[in-house]
Amino acid sequence: MGEDTAIPRRAWLALSVTTLVTFLVVVDISAVNVAFPSIQDDLNTTRSTLGWIISGYNIMVGALLLAAGRFADSVGRLKVFLPGVFVFMVGSLLCGVATNVEFLIGARLVQGLGGAVVASSSFAVMLPEFPPARRSTAIGFAGATGALGAVVGPALGSVLIEAFNWRAIFLINVPVSIIVMVIAPRFLRESKDPNAKGRIDGVGVVIGTLAVGLMMFGIVQSESWGLGDPRIVALIGAGFVLLPLLIRRSRSHPEPLLDLELFRFRSFSSTALGVVFYGFAFTSGALVNSIVLQDLWEQDLVVVGLAFMPGPLLAAVVSPLTGSVADRIGHRWVLGVGCVMCAIGSLSYVLLLDETPTVWTRFVPISLITGVGIGLTVATWSSAGLSDIPQAKFGVAGATVNTIRQAAYALGISVTITLLATGVDQFDLSAYRWAWTWIGVCFLLAAVAVVATFPSGNSQDRLEPTT
Repeated sequence: MGEDTAIPRRAWLALSVTTLVTFLVVVDISAVNVAFPSIQDDLNTTRSTLGWIISGYNIMVGALLLAAGRFADSVGRLKVFLPGVFVFMVGSLLCGVATNVEFLIGARLVQGLGGAVVASSSFAVMLPEFPPARRSTAIGFAGATGALGAVVGPALGSVLIEAFNWRAIFLINVPVSIIVMVIAPRFLRESKDPNAKGRIDGVGVVIGTLAVGLMMFGIVQSESWGLGDPRIVALIGAGFVLLPLLIRRSRSHPEPLLDLELFRFRSFSSTALGVVFYGFAFTSGALVNSIVLQDLWEQDLVVVGLAFMPGPLLAAVVSPLTGSVADRIGHRWVLGVGCVMCAIGSLSYVLLLDETPTVWTRFVPISLITGVGIGLTVATWSSAGLSDIPQAKFGVAGATVNTIRQAAYALGISVTITLLATGVDQFDLSAYRWAWTWIGVCFLLAAVAVVATFPSGNSQDRLEPTT
């Protein structure tokens, strides 16, 4: 391994600090699902109202990612990352002391603000420490941390709730965030876009945030109002109307919210296209499988938790290895094969599962196929989007991909819930099969998109990044 590809010790330390925060955020998100019944009983509220604990967080993150990424590149990644951790900590503390559901939802919005800042700046503040040829390796390890957090979250949440109460899943974030804020300045160096003057397009920030926020709100609310409701059409339509205004401003402003130059890189535009279809399927798959286990097969939570562990654990093992492979051979076929494996898993559920519970003989073995596919793709999308992007644009580039992915997650969930609602009752297998088919087709479309449009070779091979 040459000097230009050797990873220095400082890079590993920087990766450790940022992935600790990523792990914390993912654990918190997955643990909240386990805490739903306890929160509902303690705060005496309905499940639909409680759903805004997740929806409000997701809308806040989706709406603010672009603005946070632009500020990180312009002002300084470390200057943005540390306040983001602080805001996430404050939001967690407020969640832990909430006395009613309205206060809890408001606290989750604060948490979402911190989550958006952390998500948009964590890769950007860490990646400059890595040689360009090894950055996919770094993102692969970060992806493995996220996958591991998804496994640990429900188990840790159950232990904390049993030992204390649901508030502990939020309050545990406070001391860990303090540790990160203390050690981060020692291991993370400041970086920014050297051409930035700090004159960010304020009007563009407002337009872009409103556009994404309105569309995300409409998509999320469509789960209860219905996709054809005039209010949903108006909300999503208003968001789309604002997008041309944002693009127009972005063409002329020296520091636009949306950097259109990014789409001149084939690797970035291909990633943006592929991640739309991937996002439609990714979170929808977990939702359908959870409902099948609990409603169709009537399994208790212990079995559900154990059945969900093998796939993410396998993804956590595969993900860091995938980053190293992508650094050597490129991202096209890694993503293509991974998406096909995810599709095979989803379509296998259609063909091999029925009303008879076969948790360990069929469901879990099939989930291992999907687990390998997730390990090949979930973090690789991020490294693919950044593979040819200049270091100065890391923040806004990562935030743009994540914003697209968040919106796709929300829309995919809405479509999936609509398909599940076509069933006569919770025991109607046809509705689940339609949902699995939708998910499998979306994964296949993601594979086709990336294989057909992503440039060949790795980033070192591409002397002309725009071709």
